[in-house]
Amino acid sequence: MQTIVEDRRLPVDIDAQPVVQSAAALKPTLRHYQDEIEREQRLSPELVEQMHAAGFYRLLLPRSLGGLQADPLTYIRVVEHLAEGAGSVGWNVANNGVGSLVTLGLPDDGVQEIYPKGHRTVIAGTAVQGGGQAVSVQGGYRVSGRWTFGSGCHEAAWMLGSFQILDDGEPRRREDGGTFWRGLFPRAEVEVIPGSWEVSGLRGTGSFDWTVRDFFLPERRTMVHAGVPLDNQWGHWPGMTYALPAQAWVGPHQCAVITGLARAGINALVELAADKTPRGRTGRLCDNPQVQDAVGRADAILNSGRIYRNAMIAELWNTLADGRETTLEQRARCRLAAVHAGDCARQAMDLMFRHGGSTSFKTESRLAEVWRDLQVVGQAATLAPEWYPIGGRAFLGLDPGPRLR
Repeated sequence: MQTIVEDRRLPVDIDAQPVVQSAAALKPTLRHYQDEIEREQRLSPELVEQMHAAGFYRLLLPRSLGGLQADPLTYIRVVEHLAEGAGSVGWNVANNGVGSLVTLGLPDDGVQEIYPKGHRTVIAGTAVQGGGQAVSVQGGYRVSGRWTFGSGCHEAAWMLGSFQILDDGEPRRREDGGTFWRGLFPRAEVEVIPGSWEVSGLRGTGSFDWTVRDFFLPERRTMVHAGVPLDNQWGHWPGMTYALPAQAWVGPHQCAVITGLARAGINALVELAADKTPRGRTGRLCDNPQVQDAVGRADAILNSGRIYRNAMIAELWNTLADGRETTLEQRARCRLAAVHAGDCARQAMDLMFRHGGSTSFKTESRLAEVWRDLQVVGQAATLAPEWYPIGGRAFLGLDPGPRLR
């Protein structure tokens, strides 16, 4: 099992980390499975076995639970490599990572149930509010509901979903004003709704709707749903990884998927340009000065976004490592950096798609595959343009609202 040594300093060379090298080395295998992943709308069992062995599903778990306890830059680099190989794989690993962090906010006996010794736990589901309703019973709750975006449900052991507790038909309200709780449901005991994930991209994530009816959920597998969509409820675990604010994880996690896909798009155009002679032309695509310009611009645009995102994450880490508290402005910049890097990935991919000519829209082409997946990732709420005015309000000294604390 790979391990990562805890250090208050970030690794000097992220790409030299063994788990990152494992992700890079897996890319040819991901290409081998891509057609099956798309067709079956799930990751193949053989591929999931390799991902377990590499530690990708344990990236953010504490070492005491058999995890790698990775820093955020190592985590997002792994996600980037996996997304470059297959967008759906990167997405599911990214979401499993954040889901794993959320589960660390459960009571101790709930954590031990989710992560028993020798576990092979994968978390699917959603951290977003809504989907279920419950009534209190002895020892827990009776929950019914339907949740969307169950990414990774076919390889998961547990499903994460939130719910309201009804008292005399009215939602229970906590002292902090919140009305949602979270729960972990055994994957084997929920119903996945066939046909509920008919989409143009990221088909292999298997992000189907799922449902339970009158399901008994013990207290030990529940917690309050803090934040919109979530605050750090895992900070009591020792280590720098768990002291970071949620902005170092939520947003960057899906941003890493889109930047990995954009890199795949640049690589696809470069490969195409070396062989393709456009119809009615005498020279290869790579000999066209406009294509040369586009590739250069795309690489610069993509990497500028990636470097800014990574720098803002590192700033949060280093602030805490120095014994200081992060500021609202720092957290806002980290959050905006992820959105900006996502926008950079879109711009880079737009350039590559345009210069691929008719190849770009052929279903079987690599450019078309990457385009579809990237556009779906770009619609994620964590990368939405609404984050710019939220950050702007923080910089202007105004209340940014509940989504940025």
